[in-house]
Amino acid sequence: MKTLYLLLIFVCALTPYSYSAANSEYFFQQIPQDYKEFKGKVVNFDNGDLIASAHLSINGTNISTITNNDGKFLLKVPENTAPATVKISYLGYLSKNLPLSYFKAENTLITLEPIVEELASVEIYEAKDARRLVGKMLRKKGDNYIDKPTRMTAFYREAISKGRRNVSLSEAVVKIYKKPYTAYGEEDIELVKARKTADYDRLDTLALKLRGGPFNTLFIDVIKYTDYLFYDNDLDHYEFSFDDPTQIDDRYLYVVNFEDQNKNMPWFFGKLYIDAKTQSLVRARIHLNVDNRKAATDMFVNKKPGGTRVYPIEVEYDIDYHQQDGKWYFGYSNARLLFVVNWKRKLFNSRYQVNSEMAVTNWQGAFEERIKKDNHFLDKRTVMVDDVSGFTDSKFWGSNNIIEPDKSIQNAIDKIQKNLQ
Repeated sequence: MKTLYLLLIFVCALTPYSYSAANSEYFFQQIPQDYKEFKGKVVNFDNGDLIASAHLSINGTNISTITNNDGKFLLKVPENTAPATVKISYLGYLSKNLPLSYFKAENTLITLEPIVEELASVEIYEAKDARRLVGKMLRKKGDNYIDKPTRMTAFYREAISKGRRNVSLSEAVVKIYKKPYTAYGEEDIELVKARKTADYDRLDTLALKLRGGPFNTLFIDVIKYTDYLFYDNDLDHYEFSFDDPTQIDDRYLYVVNFEDQNKNMPWFFGKLYIDAKTQSLVRARIHLNVDNRKAATDMFVNKKPGGTRVYPIEVEYDIDYHQQDGKWYFGYSNARLLFVVNWKRKLFNSRYQVNSEMAVTNWQGAFEERIKKDNHFLDKRTVMVDDVSGFTDSKFWGSNNIIEPDKSIQNAIDKIQKNLQ
């Protein structure tokens, strides 16, 4: 994903948070809408294991949310919503529809049953050539994905940790001006609300800054930005093979393994989950092999202090698509990068992990493709930890749907808030 290159900036220290005072009122304004808030968790019916990244959506609307790494969710619904049904789905599990009346303000428990059907023998699987299937998937994006300009509301979170401790957290509600999947050109992101914090006691003298902010997760949309993964759209550069099929939302999915044949530079490999009926990409799991440390460092590290060696050891990207009215659209993406920092005169190294994720929580139909931009629109060089405001009250997000904070993240936030009191 070439647009994700040069995303990380290493600097000698983080500075206290700052943002433009002219924009502060814009960041803190509340949306004047009454809403109900529901919290709970999604677990495996068989063993009680938590299910991360399960999708919850209100049928007949574009409102949705995602479970966090602890399997927990937070769903906000307008007060005037008529009796509704919530659909809960996750790859490899039977989907479930529950009335909104089932949900409680706290401790709503939802169980999903794993799919036990032996899919390898299902007759619907007729594809014999994995490369041809992927080619057909790419050619049909105009038929399968949203074909009109769409304004999406999304929640973005960027967490940086050192070892097992979170040291920096940025969050934002953004508007994505999404172009049709057949249109050329990059998309725009408008900042609606944002906040950030940092645990300076844990940063030592080196800290990570992620350049690009929400654009990093937007560009993981491989159907829109195909050439960032399959460069020049030439599938001959890759090897493809079938894995065991699976199922989601009563849909049978091909699972295709792919691997770049050019191993001279950091190279991509992973899995594509393709709907057997429509040849739509439903999910992708992408890894970047970074065994070539020098090339990987040149790809990601923009600046670093003298006397240090900095290189990535794990790079992973995830993308999920959701369906509405027969069309698929970008729904959730995640980027996880693990870095090692070796100091010249220190015995032990440091490990930093950067997690950034974005979930679409609502969207509206067509807008004018030529939008009027102001200073709330983000630049692709945005560094969220520098460019947004500090943490504030628990009602900061108003009626915006967000991803419930992970337990470890929430602990980090609580600690910093206590220090500020």
